[in-house]
Amino acid sequence: MSKVAVLKTTPETVLDDYKRLMHLAGYLEHLSKDNDLLIKLNLSWTKYFPACSSQPWQVEGVVKTLLEDGFPKERIFPIENKTVVTNPREGAKNNKWMPILDQYGLPFIPLPEVEWQVYQFKEKLLKLDQIFPEGIQIPKMFIGKQVLHLPTVKTHGHSTTTGAIKNSFGGLLKEVRHYAHKYMHEVLTDLMIMQKELHPGIFAVMDGTVCGDGAGPRTMFPRVKNYILASADSVAIDSIAAKLMGFDPMTIPYIRMCHERGLGVGDPREIEIVGEDIAGVNFGFKTEKSLVIWGDQMLRKGPLQFLEKILLHSPLVVWAPFASNVYHDFIWYPTVGASRIREFNNTEWGRLFQQYK
Repeated sequence: MSKVAVLKTTPETVLDDYKRLMHLAGYLEHLSKDNDLLIKLNLSWTKYFPACSSQPWQVEGVVKTLLEDGFPKERIFPIENKTVVTNPREGAKNNKWMPILDQYGLPFIPLPEVEWQVYQFKEKLLKLDQIFPEGIQIPKMFIGKQVLHLPTVKTHGHSTTTGAIKNSFGGLLKEVRHYAHKYMHEVLTDLMIMQKELHPGIFAVMDGTVCGDGAGPRTMFPRVKNYILASADSVAIDSIAAKLMGFDPMTIPYIRMCHERGLGVGDPREIEIVGEDIAGVNFGFKTEKSLVIWGDQMLRKGPLQFLEKILLHSPLVVWAPFASNVYHDFIWYPTVGASRIREFNNTEWGRLFQQYK
């Protein structure tokens, strides 16, 4: 039976609570101080938007715990990738990761700046081999290293919910990973297969202090919920996060597919919850599709599919990130997004975010 630790927290106690959470989930049984450790941050937007990307207190709580527990800082590698619409260095500044990493003497490693190589996976994959027939490129530094994922609790227009498993999507695939959107659930299952082969240890610490409801992963409603979660089973933590949000985890294809293939435990009845009693918790979240995700799905799986090859798999594809950036950064963020951020800034978590310099 897999174990997921869940705690309630406050801005005043969150750093100590993260340490308690990680020990409650038994992280020292799954991550070794004698092996290199990747901290896979979660950047869904270069700009800061509540619940969108790894929170600064989440990053600090995890890093502080690792160092206090004796993990050598020279063996800890905080990393994040780029997409066609995100910049990891700018994102690390805007989401206030950099002051924390600087304070604790850790580097920030943008994955576009490291060596990538084609890796031949031993186990047959469901879709990625077909999507990238020339070979799947991964960062060379991933091979043989442990990984600690830092996702947030939020919905996603492509995958219903997103969490620890989806966080690997942003590390193991190059920026053209949007090619995988058409088969998102199969690809997420592939990513679990890949991680099991690459990493001797996998752990996830998920922030649900402020969660994302609606058109995730960017144009969401921030909801203050005060939960944090941790587990060595990425499938189990995603399942419990989905259940908290109000979904039946086994109806979400990627969770069910991973469960059926023995890549983790997705059925909440087979997961041990330690910490809080969450039996009656239901956030009542609903997944919606942003304008950009709706358009993407119309081209990949909908009535405009006949245009997919020329618009998304040719040099003309440059229109897509341009349109996404214009919509998100220059239309939605300064208008709808700004009003939601103002509301968030008046919450206790908003005030904590502003304290990080």
